[in-house]
Amino acid sequence: MMSVTCHNLEFGRTRFDLMACGCSSNASFYGSSNNKGVVRNVDRGRKLLSCRRQVGRCGVFSTKSPEAFLNGVAAGPPPVLDLTKESKRPTDLFEVVAEDLLTLNKNLQSIVGSENPVLMSAAEQIFGAGGKRMRPALVFLVSRATAEIAGLKELTKEHRRLAEIIEMIHTASLIHDDVLDESDMRRGKETVHQIYGTRVAVLAGDFMFAQSSWYLANLENLEVIKLISQVIKDFASGEIKQASGLFDCDVQLDEYLIKSYYKTASLIAASTKGAAIFSAVDSDISEQMYQYGKNLGLSFQVVDDVLDFTQSAEQLGKPAGSDLAKGNLTAPVIFALEKEPKLRDIIESEFVRRALLRRPSILS
Repeated sequence: MMSVTCHNLEFGRTRFDLMACGCSSNASFYGSSNNKGVVRNVDRGRKLLSCRRQVGRCGVFSTKSPEAFLNGVAAGPPPVLDLTKESKRPTDLFEVVAEDLLTLNKNLQSIVGSENPVLMSAAEQIFGAGGKRMRPALVFLVSRATAEIAGLKELTKEHRRLAEIIEMIHTASLIHDDVLDESDMRRGKETVHQIYGTRVAVLAGDFMFAQSSWYLANLENLEVIKLISQVIKDFASGEIKQASGLFDCDVQLDEYLIKSYYKTASLIAASTKGAAIFSAVDSDISEQMYQYGKNLGLSFQVVDDVLDFTQSAEQLGKPAGSDLAKGNLTAPVIFALEKEPKLRDIIESEFVRRALLRRPSILS
């Protein structure tokens, strides 16, 4: 039996179980059990999960096959757990796909193409800036999880190409974002437009969007093509929505979430669903993967916006507090304004002051 670990959560059988589990955020499900074995009856009284709690960690092991867990179909006997045997748990979820990511890193620069040395150099600048490769990692994680469900022994070339396409699209969006936001630093390094100028940066982003679209078309899967094409459209919608709401203290949480979906969650949701589609699992599973990616993407954006206020420029790899300084009101500010309305006058007066300082350069 395979086990996977994500901080306080170990969920057995398949990696898909890991993503389907909500126990880490649902303490009431476990009651007051801590160090003794318990069995919970859920799903209309049927035994689905056997739990073993330890200090600081919970171990949850499915007693149904992945298909049965999703579809409510009866399955064979539960796996036998040897609690005396020490399991080898990865300390980082991404360790599960570490080799996949190494291969991806080697391929990224070569698949961008080498027709134009300047564009290649610009692409290498941001590829070389590091990053956790979260989006392709999610593609690989979901691919491996759903491949097990579908009975595939190895990832397909489509799975791997999808991960590369997703990272290319993400990188292209970062290049354009930095131009629009006039950002000088990204991941602790100078941005593409800072080194090569705005013209080259815009063209480099366009080039990578076009190149990723070419590889996407060659996957010859209409459902995935439509899915990813919508993401590129969402990027533009998100930027327009953000620009139209700058310096607006009346922005509402639902507007912020829609913008965050367009700019962040849409790509992550397409990544996880696309991976499931290439595993040829049932549509209900691929839809669950879409919802998983969407909610993960929204959560990721909220956390990122909180860090903009709580971490230093050195930790962020870019100036701290840059969102508010540029008039972009994010979740922390929206909630702060709800709790302390008097902050509105302070923020608006600062916006006016900055606008006056910028006026000479605007007029010139």
